Amino acid sequence: MRRLVLAAFILILCAAAFVGFRSAEERDPRTVRIAYLPTTHALPLIAQQERETADGPVRVELIRYGSWPELMDALNTGRVDGASVLIELAVKAREQGIDVRAATLGHRDGNIIVALPTVQSAEDLRGKVFAIPHKQSTHKLLLDELLTRSGMTEADLTVVEMTPPEMPAALAQGQIAGYCVAEPFGTQALLLGTGHILARSDELWEDSPCCALVFHGDFAEEHTELARAAVRAYLDASEHLTEHPEEQAKIAGHFLKTQPDVLAASFDYISYESPILSRAAYDDLAYRMRAEGLIARIPSYEEFVDQRLLP
Repeated sequence: MRRLVLAAFILILCAAAFVGFRSAEERDPRTVRIAYLPTTHALPLIAQQERETADGPVRVELIRYGSWPELMDALNTGRVDGASVLIELAVKAREQGIDVRAATLGHRDGNIIVALPTVQSAEDLRGKVFAIPHKQSTHKLLLDELLTRSGMTEADLTVVEMTPPEMPAALAQGQIAGYCVAEPFGTQALLLGTGHILARSDELWEDSPCCALVFHGDFAEEHTELARAAVRAYLDASEHLTEHPEEQAKIAGHFLKTQPDVLAASFDYISYESPILSRAAYDDLAYRMRAEGLIARIPSYEEFVDQRLLP
């Protein structure tokens, strides 16, 4: 009996190995696996995929995740080739010795601080609960900027991490007094009438970066030309979104299950124009991260941004 079980187990392993071999063998060599979270910040990826042609140099396989920790685990371990990710998470990973290479930004601005109608100023957040998607995020830095301008710190309130889709409901139920997150989740509260804009990102930190297109170092080294082709297509998609703003909500509707009026309004706060991450913008980001205790050793611009991937 044991021999039969062992034989069956070996057959299963062989079959699995054969299927894996065939899958690897049949995978289109032009394919790049990119991880993302379903927000408007990932829109260039969606536009890039929709603009692909059968004979194009690259094919994007988009892999959707529900949280930043899940996505970063997949990126850091090389289970995906790249990702649209919070830039602070990528910088932090680089500081920790994980070989993550940034290519370009996904957008600029695109975040709003939403609060209950009773919260009319930063001072009104004192003693209350405020949500951000991750402590390593532009959303945290925007909150800190708002508080600093009012002579406050995070010690004056309770800051919690929460997934983006949970935030509008938590605000409506009074579990939190405000939040800052990628669209369209801020605009949802506005159109529901459960929240209002306390501050916009362009008011607190003009042209602030947020998400970036990054690659795992092994992929960037072994498939540099393919990564370059993916970046080129990504930048072309960003340019298309900038030149055709009327298509933004339509394309977003293909992967965001949100009401059309919410999507249309959510694009008032975001820019896909000129997404290249400059040295000055990176230095500003690094300064803010260190000032808020998010990082100790700042990776150099050359260490973080892989210039070979840019067209």
